[in-house]
Amino acid sequence: MAYSAGTKQLLIDIHVHGAEKYDTQTRRQDDILRIADIHGQRGTDMILPTIYPGPVETMRESMGAIRRAMSSQRGGATILGVHLEGPFLNPERAGTLDRKSFLDPSTRHLSALIEGFEDIIRIITIAPELPGALKLIEICREKGFLVHLGHSDATFEQAEEGKRAGATGITHLFNAMRGFHHREPGLAGFGLMDDDLYVEVIADMAHLHVQSLKMVLEMKSPERILLVSDSVMGPGWGKGPIRGPGGMLQGSGITLLDCVKNLVTLGVHQEWALSFASDNPKRYLGIEDI
Repeated sequence: MAYSAGTKQLLIDIHVHGAEKYDTQTRRQDDILRIADIHGQRGTDMILPTIYPGPVETMRESMGAIRRAMSSQRGGATILGVHLEGPFLNPERAGTLDRKSFLDPSTRHLSALIEGFEDIIRIITIAPELPGALKLIEICREKGFLVHLGHSDATFEQAEEGKRAGATGITHLFNAMRGFHHREPGLAGFGLMDDDLYVEVIADMAHLHVQSLKMVLEMKSPERILLVSDSVMGPGWGKGPIRGPGGMLQGSGITLLDCVKNLVTLGVHQEWALSFASDNPKRYLGIEDI
C-alpha cells in the first residue's frame, strides 16, 4: 500500500529536537526557525520544539530562543510552544540523554527551570517513580502543562500513580523505559492497557520493531496514539535513524509525514495513519479548528 496525497490535514509533531545541523539546545532563535522551516518544507504544519535535559540555565536559554522564534516566525511549521523532556528523569533509563544533568524532582528545581516560561510550556516529561515526582506532576498540571511519563523505570503500579497524579501521556512508548515482563508489565504495559493515556509512537522502523509497532496499533485505542518523529540533528538526516556511539539510537532523522508513510506501507489505512499525526495531537493540545 502506498501513501497518496489527498485532502490536506494539519500534521502536528509534538516531539522534535532538531533537523540537519540544527538543534533545540541553542540560544539562537535562528536555529529554531531553521528547524521549523525544514520540517515545514517536508509536510509538518506545527511543531513542539523539544528540549533535552541539561543545566537549568542551558534549558532556559533554549526556551528563550524558542520564545523569540515564536514571536518572529514568518513561515515554516508553526511553533506551538515547548516540550521539556526532563530534567526530572531516571538516570537508569537515560538512553543517550545526559544523565549527569538530571535533577531530583523538587518544587525548588521546577521553579528555577520554568519561571517566566510558564506560558509557552505545553508538555513536560517526568519519571513518576522518583521521590517527589508525583507532587511535581500535580503542580505541573495545576500550571496547565500536560505531563508525560518517560525515561522511567516505573512499575505498572508506579505508572498508575503517575496517572492519578495527573499525567496524560507517555513519551516514545517502549523506548527508555522498563520493558514489558509477564510478571511486571511496567510503564510500557500500562501505556498499552490504559484507556485514557495518550502514547507517543516513533514510526521510523528503528525505534520499534515492526511487530511491536503492529502490536501497539492493535492494542491501543486509535484515538490515543500520537505519532511523533523524535527528529534530531545529525549526519545523514533525512535518510533514517540518527545513531550515537556504539550504534545507540539518538533519535530519528525523518519527519512526521515520513512516519505516516511508513505506517501506510505496513498496511495501516491512510486515514488512520493521518489521524495519529493530525486529529489526535490537535485534540490533545486543545488546538481550535483552523
